[in-house]
Formats: sequence, structure tokens, C-alpha cells
Amino acid sequence: MTQFNSLLEGGPAAGRGWRRALTACSGRDLAAHQIVTEVAVGVKRGSDELLSGSVLSSPNSNMSGMVVTANGNDSKKFKGEDKMDGAPSRVLHIRKLPGEVTETEVIALGLPFGKVTNILMLKGKNQAFLELATEEAAITMVNYYSAVTPHLRNQPIYIQYSNHKELKTDNTLNQRAQAVLQAVTAVQTANTPLSGTTVSESAVTPAQSPVLRIIIDNMYYPVTLDVLHQIFSKFGAVLKIITFTKNNQFQALLQYGDPVNAQQAKLALDGQNIYNACCTLRIDFSKLVNLNVKYNNDKSRDYTRPDLPSGDGQPALDPAIAAAFAKETSLLGLPVAAVPGALSPLAIPNAAAAAAAAAAGRVGMPGVSAGGNTVLLVSNLNEEMVTPQSLFTLFGVYGDVQRVKILYNKKDSALIQMADGNQSQLAMNHLNGQKMYGKIIRVTLSKHQTVQLPREGLDDQGLTKDFGNSPLHRFKKPGSKNFQNIFPPSATLHLSNIPPSVAEEDLRTLFANTGGTVKAFKFFQDHKMALLQMATVEEAIQALIDLHNYNLGENHHLRVSFSKSTI
Repeated sequence: MTQFNSLLEGGPAAGRGWRRALTACSGRDLAAHQIVTEVAVGVKRGSDELLSGSVLSSPNSNMSGMVVTANGNDSKKFKGEDKMDGAPSRVLHIRKLPGEVTETEVIALGLPFGKVTNILMLKGKNQAFLELATEEAAITMVNYYSAVTPHLRNQPIYIQYSNHKELKTDNTLNQRAQAVLQAVTAVQTANTPLSGTTVSESAVTPAQSPVLRIIIDNMYYPVTLDVLHQIFSKFGAVLKIITFTKNNQFQALLQYGDPVNAQQAKLALDGQNIYNACCTLRIDFSKLVNLNVKYNNDKSRDYTRPDLPSGDGQPALDPAIAAAFAKETSLLGLPVAAVPGALSPLAIPNAAAAAAAAAAGRVGMPGVSAGGNTVLLVSNLNEEMVTPQSLFTLFGVYGDVQRVKILYNKKDSALIQMADGNQSQLAMNHLNGQKMYGKIIRVTLSKHQTVQLPREGLDDQGLTKDFGNSPLHRFKKPGSKNFQNIFPPSATLHLSNIPPSVAEEDLRTLFANTGGTVKAFKFFQDHKMALLQMATVEEAIQALIDLHNYNLGENHHLRVSFSKSTI
């Protein structure tokens, strides 16, 4: 996987109204179906030089008097100069656009941050100018995209301030762009259907059912109920979701409040990848018109019924999530659950926090490609206690650790090589700042690209270990359920692969012997799995390191992972 383009990383959802406008205005070309999936969502850190291939060869390049093409076939004068490090402006300069990109796609870049008031396409130069209603909205947009490089049609593009404070265009020469803007503005301001527009495709044919059947192909990365909610709620209020595995494929049934939303989601998302080159959405209408959800847990959820029980044998719903269910948002006037860890819509005042969350990689690891740096530098380790095996076990919760090297001259630091950049980012996000062997560890991306093994015949005191062929890798199997159960370190541990002969007291004693206190325990219905709560997160980390893969007898090795549930 060379890139981590994700439907999740659009972060902001601007509501269904403008999406309908965009679909309507560009209904005559297939690009409309890629608005959500390829605009402001596929993000990775750009390795290209910011100014390479641009008309702006230097910060002081002069554009004065240059003839540029607006709308592909008309010309006009656009005077002035643009520079890389200009002062904030509500006019933004967008460069390195794909040749076939539409006005609709460029406008959609700005919509999540606020109202877009004007656009000028320079198709001959693969550039555009986008004007937002306020400077604040433009600043938020630039800050967000400085952390995560936006992509259009799988190609990175670059956004910077223009030194023009206002975009003056001749509307007669920019008719298509203005038509799109007018349609979007009508929906944004009135939140009404696009009646009276010049676009014949504005009408949306009602779908037969508000329920979609979703199949995930090539599931190499986690796709959970919350992931689906985050993606599909961009098209309207998601009322219910049921997930299940059938024929070794992860599937889901998802119900909207309005059949039109179901049709819009199907049109935009069917065939798209959640992550680049994998986790492909196959979407069809279900014959069902209503879903009957009995439990709110990791497998099923009714967002209109926060009072539903979690159900026996299922991880309980986190109380914070349950509380979020009860909060109604203003989106479409319908109750929509807040997704834990999801980006807030960037059109609201909390935009800066949302952008910061995106930059920190809390959702789908924005800004980091799976082909990025796979090596982590871990420091402030307890050098008396730490071993390559203990680091392999802990970091293995978040990815398949390939190699570990404790530094010979600085034994409180180690290099850990993960299988790909997404796994290294996951591990860094979840483990940086956690306590291991009594010390708060620091986890950052290393400048090294690989962890070198010692030369043959050289004794490095067992400080370096190659785990490339370890049978304990959790994520080797594509579509493994382990992908759906990646959670931050918590005091509650999920235990599995428990043999019938092992009782609750046996497990309590086993975990107490790691030096911590067992606060609670609960078997699942089949007694093959259980939840066990330690007194602190640090104790749970220690117990996981000590007891994951512990031999319980009868050819059963205990599997331990962090849980987001409480007992």
C-alpha cells in the first residue's frame, strides 16, 4: 500500500444539502460520484516540492497581466502576483490540479469550512482560485490542509493563501462555475430542494428502501461499525446499523431516515475504497425497509434508542458513547450519535480542534501514508526491565512488529519496525505517553527507514531481534477480526481462547500474579472469552505483556488485548 487515501479523512461533513447540490450540478459527469471520496478525504503527507511544476517558480514570481483560462474555453485577465508565504486571505490559490478536474470538485474542497463565494479555474495552468466568505474560514482550511495534503482524483494538490483579498471575475465568462456556486448557495442558505435551477439533473429519484446492504471486499484494515457510521452519516442521518460476517466477508445493513439519502450514498460510495487499494465498498439496496436492532454494542446499534442493552456475550457500549447517543445534533433536525474520536464538522467554531485532531491522526491516521515511515523510536524505557520481547508484545497490539533493537549505548531507547506506516502511526498514537514498567514512554517516528540486524557473528547481547516470521502477528490474515478490535490501552482487558477447564478464579489468580489488582471479571456466554479489569491502565499493560500467548494447557494459548468496554 503506497498511499493511505481514506473516506474517513474528509473529517468535516457539511450536511446533505450541499452534497445534493454538487451531485445535481455535476450530474452530467462521473466526477460527481467522487466528490466525497476524492475531495478533501484522500490525504497523505506530500513528498513533492511545494512549488515544483507550478507557474509560481519563486515566491516573487509575477503573474501580472497573464492571460488565464476561466471555464476551459474563455479567457480573461487576472492581474497581480501570488506568493507562497502571503498574509492570510479569504482567497486561496490551489495548484497542481488534475487536468480533468471540475469546478464542483474544487468548490467541495472549501465547503466543509464555510461558504464558498467565488471560484476561478485556470485550467490551462492546472490551478484555481477559491474565495471563501470569511478570512477565518480560509485560515481554518489552510491550517487543516497544511497538516493533511488533499487529493483530487488520487493526485496531491497544494493550497496556499493568495495575496488577493477579493476574487473579481466576469460572471459571463465563468458561467459554469457560477451556476454551481448559485446552486450550492441556494441549498446552504435555504436548505431547500434545488427548484428553479438551470440544472436539469437536480431531481433525485427516490430509492425503494432506506436500508443499504454493504459488503467490504479486500478488508486489510479495520472497518468497524463506527467507521461505517462516520462515512455514511455524511449523506444524512443514519438511524441503525447491524454488522455481521457472512461467507467470510464483513457485511452490514445500514438504515437512513430518508430513502433519498440511501440513494445518494450508494451513488457516491459504491465501488469506492475506504483506504487506498483496499476495503472496497459494495453497496446495494436491501429488500428490508426497517431494521430491528435489539442491542447497542460493537456489532449493532440503534442511534434512536440509546437505552437499549448491550446484550449478553457482547462488549458493552462505552458509557461515553451511550451519553453521546442521547445528544441530538442540529444536522437535519434528527438525532445523530456522535462518533467517538471522529472529526467535528469543520464548519463549526471547533474547527481548529478538529483540524488538530486530524493532524494528530486520531481518525484513520490522516496525513500518513501506509507506505510511510515504518520505524518508531521509543524512549524513556525502563532499561532494567525492557526486552525486545516485551516491546514486541505491547506494540504488536497495534501492528505486526518486524524487528526490535534496544540501542546499545542508550538502553532506555529502542527502534521498532512495524509492517507498514499505518501500523506505526497507530502504535505511536495509542502508546505515546503510556506507562510501561513504571516509566512514561515516548513514541515518535524515527528517521531510520529500517532496523538493521547485527552483522553475522557479532554479539549484541540480545538487544536486537527479528520477529518477521513470528506466528504471533495479529494482523497477517486479511479481514481478520483483530482489525475490528484495535483500542487504546485501557484497564479492561479482553481475554480469548480460554479452555473449558479454566475457571474465573484461575484467571483472577493468574492476572493478580503480574503485580496488579483484579477489580472485576466477566465471562462471555460461551466461556471462551472474558473481560477482566485491572486497577489501572499501567497494570493492564503489564498483564498484557506478561500473559499474552500464555499457555493455559489443552493446547490453548491465551489471547489478550485491550477492550473499550467496562464491567
